[in-house]
Amino acid sequence: MARRPRTPNAALAALMRAEGIGNAQLARRVNAVGRELGLRLHYDKSSVSHWISGSTPQAEARPAITEALSRLAGRPVTCGELGWETDESTEAGGARPAGGRDVVAEVVDLSRTDMDPSRRGVLRTGMYAAALAVPRYQDVAGRSAAVRAGRTVRIGAADVETVRTMTDRLADILDQVGAGHARPMAAAWLANSAGPYLRAGGSEQVQRQMRAAVADLVYLTGWMAMYEDQQGLGQRYYLRALELAGAAEDHVTYCRTLRGMSLQATHLGHGQRGLELADAAAEAAPAAGPRLAAFLRGQQAAAAAMVPGGRRTALARLTEAEAALSRADDRRDAVGGYDRAALAFHEGHVRWHLGDRAGSVTALRRSNDYRSPMERQGRLHCLGVIAERQMTMRHIEAACATWSSFLDQHVTLSSARGDQHLRTLLASLPAHRGVAAARELEERARQVAKLKAAV
Repeated sequence: MARRPRTPNAALAALMRAEGIGNAQLARRVNAVGRELGLRLHYDKSSVSHWISGSTPQAEARPAITEALSRLAGRPVTCGELGWETDESTEAGGARPAGGRDVVAEVVDLSRTDMDPSRRGVLRTGMYAAALAVPRYQDVAGRSAAVRAGRTVRIGAADVETVRTMTDRLADILDQVGAGHARPMAAAWLANSAGPYLRAGGSEQVQRQMRAAVADLVYLTGWMAMYEDQQGLGQRYYLRALELAGAAEDHVTYCRTLRGMSLQATHLGHGQRGLELADAAAEAAPAAGPRLAAFLRGQQAAAAAMVPGGRRTALARLTEAEAALSRADDRRDAVGGYDRAALAFHEGHVRWHLGDRAGSVTALRRSNDYRSPMERQGRLHCLGVIAERQMTMRHIEAACATWSSFLDQHVTLSSARGDQHLRTLLASLPAHRGVAAARELEERARQVAKLKAAV
């Protein structure tokens, strides 16, 4: 039987070409890195030619190859980027303990795939898994070996502050112009800057702070993916954030991420799973300050409202969230901050699922009244929810007025969730063409849809 021809490794060839890496140069560097890892490797330029032609090197040698490429390219390179399968013990960098996983390699590879339009389609096919096992805090806490430094470059407190500042700025961009613009920037920064920071040396305290800072950024990127209706991708980012937070021994970011996963579950209609995740976040929380307590209780309320028999729990948790928020100071974290607008949105969710439709719309309007003018994406989503609920209640003229405000803002934002609201609008209007306001709105909505499709 004739052997099937190998598929050339275009990714490896392109990387070497872009960075000016020669075959013999790479072979020498791989052998040298192998000695550092305790491996006796004897590759030459013909070996590299075989890899480029499609041959896959032995699993035990792949960490040395990706580390050598990382050093020559000046950025992290992973097996996944080169199309090589990995197992639980052979990813690049020599940073994982036996039987462990290299969280940094997984974060870098995920974000690099996310920022590459030619590979992003692979991520879109990933499905959200409602029954996915979530690592407990005690299972991931302190796993610093998974992100141990592997370079001679050192980081300090200023580098940690750089990551936190970038996260805050990306959160601002998310609010102002939408996740469609902000997430590619976040993914690129994760791959090209945050990844090398995690590989760098430094004091144990600084390295822990860096892991916590990057975990926040990974969480934010997952939030953006969720908002763009790429639910499987968002879930993968959230899991990486949990693992980094555990390695940093950062309870707050771990709990914040679990709460984000609960929100994702409830958004997709998995009320019981959302409640389990929200309760897990609350149980794992340290002695929480009032704002974090409100943040967690509000999501517990939202999830409980979706569970049969959860009415009493939902109302109790909502009251606890309101009481906790009243004790909070005026400071508000850019990532995961909880304020009066967020509490009112949760109230609107709870009231709707408990049957108080009018009260839900009133609470959602109050939520938007509380929002800063800069929180344009949140305002847009809230308007879409209000309008859809008004249509369900058959308050057609009121819904048309809300939809009109929605269209004013949607035309200037890049938001997949906004696009979904627009599709819902277009599907609901034909049944109400007997109402003049609905006819006018439908014509305008079709114009906006054409404009958005052309962008």
